Amino acid sequence: MSGGGTGREGAEAAAFIRARCDLPFAVGIVLGSGLGSLAGAVKDAVRIPYREIPGFPVSSVSGHAAEAVAGTLEGVPVIVFSGRVHFFESGDSAAMRVPLATLKALGADTLILTNAAGSLRAEVGPGEIMLITDHIAFSGRNPLIGEPTDARFVGLTEAYDAKLRAAFLAAAGAEGVKLASGVYMWFSGPAFETPAEIRMARILGADAVGMSTVPEVILARFFGLRVAAVSTITNLAAGMTGAELSHDETKELAPVGAAKLERVIRRFLRERAGGRA
Repeated sequence: MSGGGTGREGAEAAAFIRARCDLPFAVGIVLGSGLGSLAGAVKDAVRIPYREIPGFPVSSVSGHAAEAVAGTLEGVPVIVFSGRVHFFESGDSAAMRVPLATLKALGADTLILTNAAGSLRAEVGPGEIMLITDHIAFSGRNPLIGEPTDARFVGLTEAYDAKLRAAFLAAAGAEGVKLASGVYMWFSGPAFETPAEIRMARILGADAVGMSTVPEVILARFFGLRVAAVSTITNLAAGMTGAELSHDETKELAPVGAAKLERVIRRFLRERAGGRA
């Protein structure tokens, strides 16, 4: 897929970033809760707050740094989006359109998405990580609503790139990290799901639930980016343990799985730098 973007979207923001850090960018990484340490591992890092970049949104969610970090990670030129803007913050499912258009304008071809999620599988509990193989967009909102061109009819059969998934599984194996696979279901948030909604999600084939990622996948495919996505599991979903869910729990437990995911991402990038991924 060549992508539906006009080629001009994100150009101003891309020029702004290139003026600070001019590299042959290859990969973009969106960091979910608990993965801030990955941004800290970027070499020769140039940190730019979202509020300074033309057109970029600024997150209001605690635990998201809201800055772009440009540099190299394991030998690969990257743009790390440290924090995302969620649909529930403003009701705009296309909130991350400009950052992803900017990534494409910078010449990258690959997007790695991460998130914190609740698991519907008892054997994939808090502290585990799950490679997303497909999604269910339960919120009913699509970030391409309002796009005036026929490019809005984006095919999603290959939304999660098979070669990237294989590379991530290989990287996890090489690191000795257990990496589950499953379907992610997007709820709008910000309230957590009810036990009845979780029972429904299980019937529909979901393995994990969360409040992000899916709009970014759709936008990324619109712009012609290859996508891989991984969830860090912070809790078992509503009704599975009898305990109430909270954002504090998410922030507390996300770093456990994030440490494993960081190892996998870094191994994936090393393999890519060596021409093997």
